[in-house]
Amino acid sequence: MRVQVGCEFLYQAEVATHAVVQVEPRLDGQVRALDERWTNEPQIGMSRYLDGFGNVCRRTTISPGASSLRYNALLELPETPDPECLDAAELAPPDLPDDALVFTLPSRYCPSQELANDAWDLFGSTPPGWGRVQTICDWVHSEVRFGYLDTSPLATALDVFKSRAGVCRDFAHLAVTFCRALNIPARYVFGYLPDINVPPATEPMDFCAWIEVFLDGAWWTFDPRNNQRRVGRALIARGRDALDVAMISTYGGPALTSMTVWADEVT
Repeated sequence: MRVQVGCEFLYQAEVATHAVVQVEPRLDGQVRALDERWTNEPQIGMSRYLDGFGNVCRRTTISPGASSLRYNALLELPETPDPECLDAAELAPPDLPDDALVFTLPSRYCPSQELANDAWDLFGSTPPGWGRVQTICDWVHSEVRFGYLDTSPLATALDVFKSRAGVCRDFAHLAVTFCRALNIPARYVFGYLPDINVPPATEPMDFCAWIEVFLDGAWWTFDPRNNQRRVGRALIARGRDALDVAMISTYGGPALTSMTVWADEVT
């Protein structure tokens, strides 16, 4: 299938401000870009690099005054929902590959050492493997209330566990933290998620955060916010938590006056 994705950021800056932007889908899976382009006003130069997690990043300098950064792409994606493997098993720590170990450790927004006792109390008796991870996602999905005004950009998984409220970023942080507390490698990811085969969301379109969990030698998608297999995901970036994959990191204080995101099936 084909999906049109993109975003636009409007800034008001007092001085020229350097920035790193991560909004372009990764093309190392089953996603193919048929067309993609940047349309920035005023025109500014951009350079491309891959960060330590293999995410596509752009470096640029936001101009003084009003400016717009706009990315748009036509993607070709699988028509099938997220893959699943209900009998996928957990691997014991000695059997994990080297590059998965970093995703078992605490991070800035996923302090798994602080929620270890709660994780084992809640999920320790659940049979290990796919079912345990799904039970974690079920719990987060049912126990945490979704709301843009109920969280802070600096909220950790511990804060979300206490408040029982947040946005998709917070759902993902809490599920990642529970998994890591149980020695299951888990990483935070975000991207574009169109409303395909589901009722349209009542909220304005936004970037979506979900998680990837390492089971049976492979990484699998889980979505504690929506808690269902979905069609049309276009992953932008993955990392230890949201700190690794900020959409825009600015080296200064320009004011973000507007952000628009779109992800729509092209029929």
